[in-house]
Amino acid sequence: MSTTSVPAPETGLVEHVNGIVGRNGHAKPNTATLPSGNGQMSDTVKKDDFDIEGIPEIQIPPRVLMGAGPSASYPEALRAMGANTLGHLDPQFVEIMNNVGMMLRRVFRTSNAITGAVPGTGTAGMEASLCNLIEPGDQVLVCVAGYFSKRMRQMCERMGADVTTLEKEWGTVFTPQEIDAALSKMDKPKLVAIVHAETSTGVLLPLPEIVDVIHRHGALVVVDAVTSLGGCPLLVDEWGVDVCFAATQKCIGSPPGLAPITFNERAMELVRHRKTPVQSYYMDISLVETYWRDTSAGGRAYHHTAPSNALFGLHEALRMLLLEGLENRWKRHQLHSNALMAGLAQLGLEPFAPEGYRLWQLNAVKVPEGIEDAQVRTLLLHRYNIEISGGLGPLKGKIWRIGTMGFSAYHSNVRLLLSALEDILEDLGHPVVKGACTDAAEEIYAAAEAKPGQDATGRNRGQGETIGAETVAEGVAHNELGGQAESDDAPEAGP
Repeated sequence: MSTTSVPAPETGLVEHVNGIVGRNGHAKPNTATLPSGNGQMSDTVKKDDFDIEGIPEIQIPPRVLMGAGPSASYPEALRAMGANTLGHLDPQFVEIMNNVGMMLRRVFRTSNAITGAVPGTGTAGMEASLCNLIEPGDQVLVCVAGYFSKRMRQMCERMGADVTTLEKEWGTVFTPQEIDAALSKMDKPKLVAIVHAETSTGVLLPLPEIVDVIHRHGALVVVDAVTSLGGCPLLVDEWGVDVCFAATQKCIGSPPGLAPITFNERAMELVRHRKTPVQSYYMDISLVETYWRDTSAGGRAYHHTAPSNALFGLHEALRMLLLEGLENRWKRHQLHSNALMAGLAQLGLEPFAPEGYRLWQLNAVKVPEGIEDAQVRTLLLHRYNIEISGGLGPLKGKIWRIGTMGFSAYHSNVRLLLSALEDILEDLGHPVVKGACTDAAEEIYAAAEAKPGQDATGRNRGQGETIGAETVAEGVAHNELGGQAESDDAPEAGP
């Protein structure tokens, strides 16, 4: 017998084993009756170790998020998430969900009908992508050169795939020739799992050439675009990517909790003709499909209770992205990355990623000799409220990962970080030339500002609060995106 609470008719209260919850909602120390081992009520046991009034209200400290993620969220996204919750089949919410799908198609540069956002972070998107395609015994090639590609391999193994690993040193780049050679040694490769922008190393893979090689071997390609979606060119349809997943908390500028994902028709045909059910009911895209769009019988089928307020936030973050213009956002990330790296070079910090394959939105630099990684990051956080990330796995203590993503990618943030790093490194005995790092960054901004149409400060229409939270529940019309966003992005498929 298990008893957690007993009604107390005389008082109208509920007695819990850890105290009374009164009409005012406050917990108070109390005696409570617990069940004995034989199911009979035992002697009264006093439990007074919990007091809800001792738990303070959350006070969130200010942070300048310039790590590997999350990045800062757009004010519009945060305000929208504070709107009243809607039911998952409310017609107004269905309209919002349709808008999210349409906007994601523009950002993914795809016309795939199955495009939306699954609940969970980027890891959920990774799992959804793989579990829908993999059946026990399927031959899968995983290209591992970082922390997150290693995670993809672990997932494939757990799903019962026959996994071949093409592994290289972290921070290096796979060539089409290497992948071609690895696939040639496999009997019947079903899919290749690969990371476009490796968050753990700051390396960008040359994806178009690699996808061509994979398709020549008859395999599908699953792409991790957690750090690249909205951050740099990612052209799902043009490049022939079969399945692609991402996350909301990096270049899109919405809080963590959703994973944008897209399946092309080739991948969906494979899902629909599986020999075995998808291992995860929750992530079964053939079931999710009936919720994301109208069924043949009309209407939507219930699959899960959607995180409606999180989708409100994503809706507004995507709207801000497309108001700015997708290509403009790519350029903004590139500009602030170039300014940051110019400043870091003046501090004696060398890039970790090979030349020509460096991410704009995630800048990995080597920790200088004689400097302790964690000490610098701790001082940045405590003195200046700035967060940057350290290395993972074999790169722990060896690199810093600095993000210039989404709502964090602005002139003021870059300058603040460079000034703070200069002060800290000088205090720790690292040689610096005062003011040189910020001067170098300003030269990049000045050169960009001199070009017609370039705004070196990073100002854009997404930096203000342009919509009230109450408006989100009405389903913001997609025609508010304006001419530039429409011309920048691929046409959408039906909802």
